[in-house]
Amino acid sequence: MIRNDKGSLMRPDPLPESASRPVVTPLSPSVVYASDTPDMLDAQYEGDLHGYTYSREGHPNADVVAKAIDRMEGAPHLGVLTSSGMGAVSAVLMGLTHTGDHIIGGNQLYGRSLRLMAEDLPRLGIDTTLVDPGDVAAVRAAMRPETKMILVEVVSNPTLRVADIAGLAALAKERGVLLVVDNTFTTPRAFKAFDHGADIVIHSITKLLAGHSDVMLGYVAARDQELNDRLRVFTVTTGMTPSPFDCWLAERGMLSFDLRFDRAQETAAQLADHLATLPGVTRVLYPARPDHPDQARADSLLKGQTCNMVSFELDGGRPEANAFATAARGLNFAPTLGDVGTTISHPASSSHRALTEQRRTELGMSEGFFRVSVGLEDADTLCSVFSDAIEAATRR
Repeated sequence: MIRNDKGSLMRPDPLPESASRPVVTPLSPSVVYASDTPDMLDAQYEGDLHGYTYSREGHPNADVVAKAIDRMEGAPHLGVLTSSGMGAVSAVLMGLTHTGDHIIGGNQLYGRSLRLMAEDLPRLGIDTTLVDPGDVAAVRAAMRPETKMILVEVVSNPTLRVADIAGLAALAKERGVLLVVDNTFTTPRAFKAFDHGADIVIHSITKLLAGHSDVMLGYVAARDQELNDRLRVFTVTTGMTPSPFDCWLAERGMLSFDLRFDRAQETAAQLADHLATLPGVTRVLYPARPDHPDQARADSLLKGQTCNMVSFELDGGRPEANAFATAARGLNFAPTLGDVGTTISHPASSSHRALTEQRRTELGMSEGFFRVSVGLEDADTLCSVFSDAIEAATRR
């Protein structure tokens, strides 16, 4: 602040002009942006001039990140950033539907997505059905005249099943419903959902895209401009605005995304193969492995790419799970994924705790089931840590 000749506080002059430009995107935490006249403000709201007004309605750091993901995904319009991945999911499910509509979801979605589908949407008069996204016939059987969209993850969380995206895209087109694809696990590095018939693409930027466990952000983009506009209006109205600082951090993290994803994916494949050799491990799930139930579909869909996620099952229950987590030195036991370091999570006590034990068992998530988000550690060292921790769990 500066003082005028009477000593009153006034805003300082704008930043000095420069013939050069910053290499790093400036952080713009301003809540409000000043226009010269009412006519200029009108022109901005009408779309005749590009400019920012109130940061809940958009800000430069959000647009920088959205444009970067747009390029990665091949999105035809500027995507919408939200304050979390679940914000993006909620914007689609609640912002594009009405009372009386019906939504079909994959039966192995992320736990909070399942909760939203099973509890919150029906409370608002939006009916939902959960179906195996690898069974197009079952999805077809679940469709109704009032069905508006199908929501699936390319690779499910946490059982790593692979959706039949080609079959679902054909069905959605035939029936005139929206295909919504959560591409968080696979990312645009492994799968470009718009190229495979998706109408709407969702990301939790929090995870692999930002990749450092210091950002909470979501992204959603629609192929159709009118739908994209509706999503933007809904997120602005409901206050799903992302923080400029989180966007600034996410941009920095995304600069190394390709390198991080490739390294973590390579290590994940090695860890999956190693886990399959260990006594005390009853099951290993990794889509690229020959013993994965959807391996052929994964090969066809992902063309040699997969993800950095590995899931496995210990022989035992909660005591063995506790012993494993305690013995896994140097690994964070945390209900998240996508950090530069490897994290382990236990769906029964975190992401899917709201489900009954019977329902988790039906989906293949026992008390001995773990999901691993593989980071950037040396593969041999990581395999050694898992060997020791699993041995400790089976000795108890």
